[in-house]
Amino acid sequence: MALDFTAIDFETANSSNASACAVGMARVRDGQVVATAGWLIRPPAGHDVFFDFNIGIHGIRPEDVANAPGWSAQLDRLTAFAGSDVLVAHNAGFDMAVLRRACEATGDVCPPYRYLCSLQVARRTYELPSYRLPLVATAAGFADFAHHDALADALACAHIVIDAARRVAADDLTALAETTGVRLSAIPAAPAVPVPAPAAAAAPAIPAPAAEAMLAVA
Repeated sequence: MALDFTAIDFETANSSNASACAVGMARVRDGQVVATAGWLIRPPAGHDVFFDFNIGIHGIRPEDVANAPGWSAQLDRLTAFAGSDVLVAHNAGFDMAVLRRACEATGDVCPPYRYLCSLQVARRTYELPSYRLPLVATAAGFADFAHHDALADALACAHIVIDAARRVAADDLTALAETTGVRLSAIPAAPAVPVPAPAAAAAPAIPAPAAEAMLAVA
């Protein structure tokens, strides 16, 4: 087995998990970053108001995403990059909630990705005063990145997991999860849509004379 996964990070426009406005991803093969991708996203309708608080964090404004692909349009691109990889994110519960809630907001089927939380791995690997992404990334040897840039955060997350696996001599994500006692989780699969049963054929009408005959022999 090899240390293969895709690190992912979302930024949001407001307090709604459905309000994805940027994504960054880093593909790891055999413990090395081999590809990266990131782009802006126009948040789903009804979740597209930008809060000043969020703008202050990531610097993305409504005009920046005005011509960006919407969630439905970019979901195929996201899944094409990630493939069947396990996703890794720092505070993965947040990023997986973005995937789920944005899909719910647009009616898209959310892919049932397996995922690992690098924040939980870090808490069991490093002795630090805080486990915020910049501090953990520095401990992993990935310092001075643009925090809250989605691609930079995904790269930082990837390097944390690579370094943690090296420290505990784990060859793959399963071994890393087992060694650190962190659960490999999964987004629940979308429920199957029930197929309606075919309507029963109506009994043919019996002409009045025949009906009278049936009554006569009953």
